[in-house]
Amino acid sequence: MATPPKRPRRLKGRGPTPKAADRPYHKAAKFGKKRSNDRSRPRTERTSDDRPRSDRPRSERPRGERRREEFEKVHVDTIAGRNAVLEALRAEVPVKELIAAVGIDIDDRVQEIVDLARNQGIAIREIPRQKLDSMSGITNHQGIALVAKPFAYSSQKEIFSRVKGKPLFVAVDGVTDPRNIGAIIRSAVAFGADGIFIPERRNASITGAAWKASAGAVARVPIAQVTNLVRSIEDAKKQGCFVVGLDGDAKDDVSSISVASEGLYLVVGGEGKGLSRLVREHCDLIAAIPISTKVESLNASVATSIALYEIAKRRASNE
Repeated sequence: MATPPKRPRRLKGRGPTPKAADRPYHKAAKFGKKRSNDRSRPRTERTSDDRPRSDRPRSERPRGERRREEFEKVHVDTIAGRNAVLEALRAEVPVKELIAAVGIDIDDRVQEIVDLARNQGIAIREIPRQKLDSMSGITNHQGIALVAKPFAYSSQKEIFSRVKGKPLFVAVDGVTDPRNIGAIIRSAVAFGADGIFIPERRNASITGAAWKASAGAVARVPIAQVTNLVRSIEDAKKQGCFVVGLDGDAKDDVSSISVASEGLYLVVGGEGKGLSRLVREHCDLIAAIPISTKVESLNASVATSIALYEIAKRRASNE
């Protein structure tokens, strides 16, 4: 009798794949909740952990959130540079801590900075220079920086109430580089401005970069952040100010401003766009700085310096 051919042995499987919640090594089992295909529910309902994300262990937070936190820990708003730091401490600007690079050369300014920080109860920390580069976002920090708290702006009403005699105010319109803001403030302080006005929208604010560019002048003049520059202009007019806008296409020269000895509200536009239409329409006078045709325009801070110099010269000649 012939022997029937042998059939190959069937592979024995392990059965159907268990659900995620039934697998002990799966995170669905860890949180004790099955994954649902109902995408109409909020994402936060997929786990049984009702704690806010900020209160959860770092390992349980989304990767993007962890990376954002790491970025914020490294990149903080700082006031960097020896002059800027020294002026900020002299003015007792609210800061969190003083950061010094390891091996920094201690000169008279650094010694005064350390003494002021200790007297004001400010923590002092040493870190490698490379880490200070990353923290401040600049390399010419001169080995010293302050971790700044949010800048405390003055109110427009407060600035107006402080002025005695013929005021001189400087406002910016569309200046988006904080270094330009700092340089404008430095020039304004040099020529005796009584206040600075910065719109909240489409303008740079007072940051560590502005502090650095101003060489600490931010601490020497009141600065207001206004919600509406046109409204601020109208308020200045009620205070008896003439509003002068700087624009390269104007017919009048800054050296011939006839109202220089009166109360002035000088508005500086951003590079490229210049003054916005509404601001321009509300100015009493538009003045230009004559330049060579080889150059398209001047930097906003340079234009401000020239205009303020001409105003100061006219005021001095009328005294």
